[in-house]
Amino acid sequence: MCCNLGGCRGSYRRGRSQASHQGSGGNRRTNIGPIYGKQGKKSLRAGINGYNNAGRHRPWIVLVDLDQDADCAPNLCRAWISKKSPKLCFRVAVREVEAWLLSDRERIARFLSVPISRVPIHPESEINPKQTMVNLAAISKRRDIREDMVPRPGSGRSVGPAYTSRLVEFIQSPQPLWRPDHAANHSQSLQRCMKCLEQLALREAVGD
Repeated sequence: MCCNLGGCRGSYRRGRSQASHQGSGGNRRTNIGPIYGKQGKKSLRAGINGYNNAGRHRPWIVLVDLDQDADCAPNLCRAWISKKSPKLCFRVAVREVEAWLLSDRERIARFLSVPISRVPIHPESEINPKQTMVNLAAISKRRDIREDMVPRPGSGRSVGPAYTSRLVEFIQSPQPLWRPDHAANHSQSLQRCMKCLEQLALREAVGD
């Protein structure tokens, strides 16, 4: 995803190759503005120079999945941007954003109604975290989770019909289960992303 930090309260969107920018604020609470680049990673990469240029003047965050595009996040960053603007936070989820959700093992196990022992201890080591999430949903005790998140036989889809909605529920329900601070202790890429956002928001708050 790519977005401007500020304007309106942020929300998780499934389209990871998106962009958004942030306006300055007087407190440490950071809001997410309009989200761009919803056409996917290919479209976002085509426009990355424009987002990087915008990051010279206003804070922007670009978030992409590593997938199998590179062997590590730094190599993907270098392939996309040769010289990053000071107000651009370009972060890479290793290997997919699902790994960040799986990093809160206790809560994702509770949400999916699966034994915590089935949730990987090192989600960032998973080759395909999305498939790992689907596989966990497939053994859920809850029929609605299985029907929503697991693709139906013959559908040709990699996920179920309400896969995205269920992940949004996990993150954004009135009493959200996901604890990003806790998950960051088990995900270096999430930890780096949160640190980048905190530094960006602090710089804006002090007018840097």
